[in-house]
Amino acid sequence: MMNGEAMNVTFDDKQPIFQQVAYIIEDDILNGTFRVDEQVLSVAQFSQWFQINPATVVKGIGLLVNEGILYKKRGLGMYVAADAKQQIQLKRKERFYKELLSNLLDEADKLGLTTETIIEMIRERRKE
Repeated sequence: MMNGEAMNVTFDDKQPIFQQVAYIIEDDILNGTFRVDEQVLSVAQFSQWFQINPATVVKGIGLLVNEGILYKKRGLGMYVAADAKQQIQLKRKERFYKELLSNLLDEADKLGLTTETIIEMIRERRKE
């Protein structure tokens, strides 16, 4: 993953950077970059890699520790918890349902789209 160069990531102004740091780590757990009981990047590596303040990284990692997604091995660093992937999927499914799907349906209502039309659009998009 790391080759000595800074990774080109654009952080979004709509969400605090520490939350985006946590999201990046979650993505890496979901896509298999980090597996159960594997060590994630250190704070120093992460801050250098993404060109951000170490305190911001600590705060993002702290979120994941509080949620039980990461755990600390004293003197060694942060590691992926046994059920991290399932926890992340559950959290994101809830967010998908509450936020993204609600926004989609609100916009569909404004456009006068029927449920059938929305389903057909989703099916077409899945084929792409």
